[in-house]
Amino acid sequence: MRDAEFEQRLLRVARGLEKADLVLKGGNVFNSFTGEWETADVAVCGSVIAGIGSYKGAEEYNMAGKYLTPGFLDAHMHIESTMLAPRELARLLLLNGVTGIFADPHEIANVLGTEGLQWMLAETEDMPLDVFFMLPSCVPATGMETSGAVLEADALQPFLSHPRVLGLGEMMNYPGVLYGDEGVMKKMALVRGGICDGHGPGISGSDLNAYLAAGVTSDHEATTWQEGIEKICRGCYLMLREASGAHNLLELLQCVTPLNSRRCCMATDDRHLDELVTQGSINYMLEIGVTHGYPAEMLLQMATLNTAERFRLHYRGALAPGYLADINVLTNLQDFTPQFVFKNGKKVVQNGKLLWESEPYLKPAAAGTNIKDLDSSRLKIMAEPDKNIKVIRIVPEQILTEARLEKPLCINGEAVSDTSRDILKLAVFERHHATGNVGLGFVQGLKLKRGAVASTVAHDSHNLIVAGTNDADMLTAAAALRKEGGGIAVALDGEIKAILPLPFAGLMSGQRMEFVNRRLKQLRYWTAELGVPEGLNVFMVLSFLALPVIPHLRLTDKGLADVDKFALTGLWA
Repeated sequence: MRDAEFEQRLLRVARGLEKADLVLKGGNVFNSFTGEWETADVAVCGSVIAGIGSYKGAEEYNMAGKYLTPGFLDAHMHIESTMLAPRELARLLLLNGVTGIFADPHEIANVLGTEGLQWMLAETEDMPLDVFFMLPSCVPATGMETSGAVLEADALQPFLSHPRVLGLGEMMNYPGVLYGDEGVMKKMALVRGGICDGHGPGISGSDLNAYLAAGVTSDHEATTWQEGIEKICRGCYLMLREASGAHNLLELLQCVTPLNSRRCCMATDDRHLDELVTQGSINYMLEIGVTHGYPAEMLLQMATLNTAERFRLHYRGALAPGYLADINVLTNLQDFTPQFVFKNGKKVVQNGKLLWESEPYLKPAAAGTNIKDLDSSRLKIMAEPDKNIKVIRIVPEQILTEARLEKPLCINGEAVSDTSRDILKLAVFERHHATGNVGLGFVQGLKLKRGAVASTVAHDSHNLIVAGTNDADMLTAAAALRKEGGGIAVALDGEIKAILPLPFAGLMSGQRMEFVNRRLKQLRYWTAELGVPEGLNVFMVLSFLALPVIPHLRLTDKGLADVDKFALTGLWA
């Protein structure tokens, strides 16, 4: 809180009448407003930038030849998808120069409801990483699945008074918006005239007009440059995404011009820990853009000021008088992993070493793996003579899927996996209320030749999803996750070869990132042994096969979901 005494001191420091607490001297200072560079000092008073110019400070750093930028901001992401508890994730993001994130906690809300939201808010207090939240608008995402909770407008409304809750999160139920569903419209009314994130893959024309007219003001689901440009032209903030399962950045950069770039932001959405460690976060997106010839200055605006303005946060996203002193120090404009990071005027990263420490969590989140009747009979798919099966075909590098009709491989009257055509059995077990629901189907594109993979990270209701070449290994993997309270597992020949327990709601670990990353490496090693090619993140792909708001065909605990018709459909045709 800035009191009167601090304000008087800030004025004296800004005028050069009193030493600053910190001065970064003689660096190349990025101007987020103009996209230009200025060789100058940056003077910091407390947590605020007092001025840009020539200053003296109690603590000074020579920044000659360095590049000073605002801390990077991630416009849309899910903490749970990193598989780390929030405080542990903060350590990793700071090393990548990310000083603020805008998180949608609908993953944990789909499992634990308001208890999950309260846990997220509590765990993200008092960190050198700003964590703002958008209230989950679709819990559950649709009626075609079973979630752990149902959050209507009345349950969300009390959270809007929290200072770090900024609006309504991604509105995935776009058919509900287009047709004026009463429950959906009540949620939209909570933030009328405020901020509402979108989730509208492929929405165009008059449907796009209606979606935006209802109050949606951004979208991160565009996959083509044509879709991106249409959404910008209709007033959307376009969030360019580079996630683990959806690589859209380079395609969407084609629609960004000097005239429209200020309506564009950067987002990682769902990004797994191993890729955050090896590649990075928003800094990695900047590196991709520069490598492909896009101006660093335009990209930096998208990673800083544009995002702050999109969320109506004043005095963030720029190095300017009165702005928050969140500063990255870069050695060049090709590698955007910072040498130094200052958060609120305090040094938190120096030469790649984190200076802030915390326990991975303050208190554990509740678990939730309540599966009924996990036995072989639940996986049997009896063949129907002279009929084809509907197969979910994975689209490489995207979270979109295609619907295919294939002749099934049948043994003893049962439809089974066919590795010769890369068609695997897929199952989703309801894990929240012990309903006994299990959805059965087939998927093409996971590339497994042996064994099975299972996960309780299965957007958005996060039931237990398992795919495999045989029923025995599928059950082995599923049973192991039920015992651990959730996680990711690989099974082969009746044995668990690798497992990452995720006991916090079946989504997050309570361990250090180094431990989680080692377990992920073991899992990736074993999927390679089972035939998965390098570069295919089978766990990320698997996690989206149950999401019935992304075209075209998905599998939930209630059965196959035809997303185009927004309805359940039969397996046989």
